[in-house]
Amino acid sequence: MSAIRTIAVGIGLLLSEAAIAQVPGTPPAQRTTIDLSSFKIQPATIVLRHGQPYILHIVNKARGGHDFVAREFFAAATLSPADRALVSDGRVELAGGQALDIHLVAPAAGTYQVRCSHFMHSALGMKGTISVQ
Repeated sequence: MSAIRTIAVGIGLLLSEAAIAQVPGTPPAQRTTIDLSSFKIQPATIVLRHGQPYILHIVNKARGGHDFVAREFFAAATLSPADRALVSDGRVELAGGQALDIHLVAPAAGTYQVRCSHFMHSALGMKGTISVQ
């Protein structure tokens, strides 16, 4: 890899980290807990503020697996580079009893759909919205 390309990649990574990192004068990342259970997502409406840093603490309280699917939201949000691997095609998979944190900056204002994509889970009520204001 050329030296210029190496520097460009490094700068890109630093800018991505800067969007998530605590910057003096900005509010600290707010921890927002999201519980997945049989068959609901709590809170059903997750309220965030545009441009603010968050830690989405997603907890699967059930014995069986669930996922947290918010494709448009995750595509628009600025995810921490370290947490990008936890989100695959807008989906976070959790085994029974598992919890994990996703560090991000909330995207543009709007309403984003959330659901569990496991068979019949959203039909039984496991869905909600993320409202970014």
